Amino acid sequence: MANIKSQIKRIGTNEKARLRNKSVKSSLKTAVRRFREAADGGDQDAALIELRAASRELDKAVSKGVIHANQAANKKSAMAVRINDLADGS
Repeated sequence: MANIKSQIKRIGTNEKARLRNKSVKSSLKTAVRRFREAADGGDQDAALIELRAASRELDKAVSKGVIHANQAANKKSAMAVRINDLADGS
């Protein structure tokens, strides 16, 4: 354990940030998984709704600094390709 007062405070703030980031990442993964399940089911309307929700979660995670903007863009792009494949297949 640290002896320096500022370091003790820093340990506390780091732990708060870690828990906050963990929560955001968890909800993000859930949103992406829901989209993937809807797309696997072949239901385009449900997948579109889940795509919007997942995109919102990705944007929120970027704004909070939990993930990098390019990572969110890559995930959104991959989901868009997936939904376009569903549209072409129908």
